[in-house]
Amino acid sequence: MLLRKLLIWPLLAWSFSGYAGDFSLEDMQGRTHRLADYRGKWVLVNFWATWCPPCLTEIPELSSLHNAHKDHDLVVIGVAMGSGSSKKVADFIEAHGISYPIVLGNNRLAAQIGKVEALPTSYLYAPNGEQVSYQTGEVTRESVETYIRNKKFN
Repeated sequence: MLLRKLLIWPLLAWSFSGYAGDFSLEDMQGRTHRLADYRGKWVLVNFWATWCPPCLTEIPELSSLHNAHKDHDLVVIGVAMGSGSSKKVADFIEAHGISYPIVLGNNRLAAQIGKVEALPTSYLYAPNGEQVSYQTGEVTRESVETYIRNKKFN
């Protein structure tokens, strides 16, 4: 029963956030990611930091989620907040095998998405571009996949 509660809790933590406009984020490879470019796919924007223990725990989950869905129905975009130089973040990405695009973030960039009061924080957009939820705290591949399975968007 406790295991069941632990698996269901992250789903309950997702909160409805409402519609947000388009965003434009340039990743560390120089590629621009616009919400409009991903119509037809779910988009998870995850704010994190290299020094954040819960962020480190969710990185493998987000890489697994991204790898399983990137060619079909979902992409993950990570936003590194307060994590130091681009070299430091690039070294961290390589050391931790992060497979999804990473953007160097700041408060101005974050404002395009929404409030980031704690790390990690994730925002989820439906395939129609609607911001359907956000969560402060860790997410898992399973919690995101279950949430998406239970939502019906065209």
